[in-house]
Amino acid sequence: MEGEVKYKRVLLKLSGEVLAGSKTFGIDFDAVSKICREILEVAQHGIQIAMVVGGGNIFRGAQAVSMGMDRPQADYMGMLATVINALALQDNLERLGLPTRVQTAVVMQEIAEPFIRRRALRHLEKGRVVIFAAGTGSPYFSTDTAASLRAAEIGADCLLKATKVDGIYDKDPMKYDDARKLNFVTYLEALSKQLKVMDAAAFSLCMENSIPIIVFDILQEGNLKKLLIDGEPIGTLVSSKRGNDGYGCG
Repeated sequence: MEGEVKYKRVLLKLSGEVLAGSKTFGIDFDAVSKICREILEVAQHGIQIAMVVGGGNIFRGAQAVSMGMDRPQADYMGMLATVINALALQDNLERLGLPTRVQTAVVMQEIAEPFIRRRALRHLEKGRVVIFAAGTGSPYFSTDTAASLRAAEIGADCLLKATKVDGIYDKDPMKYDDARKLNFVTYLEALSKQLKVMDAAAFSLCMENSIPIIVFDILQEGNLKKLLIDGEPIGTLVSSKRGNDGYGCG
């Protein structure tokens, strides 16, 4: 069945908010378990999966900066939070029988591998899920930017931005009842309209490297399989131009 799938290698970006599930803080292990079972099902079809994980469920650097903390210090603390999340995902995936490797942009060799591109590629080729943690290793860069960077480095066919919302809207659907879901957006539209689902650096990196982005609801059961195995147009596609992928114009 491997030859039937559209994307052979994907980068799945999971925010800390997604890992918090129904909680406002910390890790919701029921949500993590649910996500990991869906990852397992997709991996069993031969799709190579890499992940970048955020840390906002444990520590929000932006909030700390607003209270006077030094920005680099806050960002380093956020990087450590992503490592905690990565280890939680690794444990759950391996208990399901799926081999994984955690690679960090900040060296902490007692608990994870350092990020080495060629080693990451080898792990993917062997069917292991690679979880990238600690962002880019540098302050001032978000984990969305880290996801775009890693997607380019490993030659991912697509960047999957997993959220609690079913796609990109023309305005905040939590605030406006008349918010309209967009099924397709170009990179330039995402940048010019300052869509907040990802930052400008992340959109720009994907645009420069022609990596399509799909924004979708990971907590809706079966969505990952529908997207990667069944080929259904779930969520919102961000790309240079509309193709034959079933995505309309919203």
